[in-house]
Amino acid sequence: MDTRAFKRSLHHSERYNRRGFGLGEEVAGSLQTAYQSDLIASLRESGHTLREGRLTVKLAEAFGFCWGVERAVAMAYETRRHYPNERIWITNEIIHNPSVNDHLRDMDVLFIPVEGGVKDFSEVASGDVVILPAFGATVQEMQLLNERGCHMVDTTCPWVSKVWNTVEKHKKHAFTSIIHGKVKHEETLATSSFAGTYLVVLDLVEAQMVCDYILSSAAGASPAAARRQEFMERFSKASSPGFDPDRDLIHVGVANQTTMLKSETEQIGRLFERTMMERFGPAKLNEHFLAFNTICDATQERQDAMFSLVDEPLDLMVVIGGYNSSNTTHLQEIAISRGIRSFHIDTPERIGPGNRIVHKPLGADLAVVEPFLPEGPIRVGITSGASTPDRVVDDVIRRLIELSKD
Repeated sequence: MDTRAFKRSLHHSERYNRRGFGLGEEVAGSLQTAYQSDLIASLRESGHTLREGRLTVKLAEAFGFCWGVERAVAMAYETRRHYPNERIWITNEIIHNPSVNDHLRDMDVLFIPVEGGVKDFSEVASGDVVILPAFGATVQEMQLLNERGCHMVDTTCPWVSKVWNTVEKHKKHAFTSIIHGKVKHEETLATSSFAGTYLVVLDLVEAQMVCDYILSSAAGASPAAARRQEFMERFSKASSPGFDPDRDLIHVGVANQTTMLKSETEQIGRLFERTMMERFGPAKLNEHFLAFNTICDATQERQDAMFSLVDEPLDLMVVIGGYNSSNTTHLQEIAISRGIRSFHIDTPERIGPGNRIVHKPLGADLAVVEPFLPEGPIRVGITSGASTPDRVVDDVIRRLIELSKD
């Protein structure tokens, strides 16, 4: 389908809203009570450092709610205020933070049920209000809701929309979109729905596999059947229907899930640029490779702040954010890459009772560590993903203070 034309028609519909309802002042008090913190505001003004007894807490210079997340949450609150009696749905979590989503449930916002990995829209009726979350919704979901006569409130982050525009440019020029992302992540699913031909690569390893395949086709020679089969098996669930690597890797453009690790996205972009230059020659590079900067500023700021924080002397790191939050996971990866003892938790309640913590090691199931805090002076670094409210960070710090007194 012509996704550009569909978006244009949707944006002119009276049942579509992406600007909010002008109720910012009315919901400001509820947002402040639920998500803001005087302690965190004070720490931001005093060098991001707190000393209490034997405990020193060092906050990252940039952490927590980004502008896109604040916008999405505020629009969700405005939606309930604007539609006090209507049935309101959300196609997914508004953001990847359990406390924020629980607040919406308390406001009688319904979440589209998921069965076997598939969303069930059967209960959504004409006239219902449906919120599209910060990381967007697929074209197919929006089309379904539009045809059903729903009112849509679109909180998609503008940075995500920027990526959609990028893959649509790829499609216009008959380029394959190489999307650096997690194939099952809601944002990547939405982005791929706006693309034409696409291939999702998780990391530099997978990107290198794709580039090796491209170079194996140099001088018109077809790759061996075994290599082609291996390639198709690896990417069968990460590519557009009918994807043919011999046909669809001649013209490529790079895009990304906005929450991926900035440095890796940049490496992947350079890798494909070098590969296409080697394959087709410098003079024809622009005929075979397109590059647009789709790295989110907020993601970049939080990652840069994390790199600065892990350069300081720390005994351990606490990373706060939803376990399904991609940007939080990448902050955890940075700490681990520096060899820092690091703990990823989604809520303050993961700390205690006593000197214990329930955390999620990278790529593993929840684990319990006891004792958690060592004896003697302790320096703890803290950061949080872009979906984590200041109040959650506040609660974590207060638990650490109490625990350090024992």
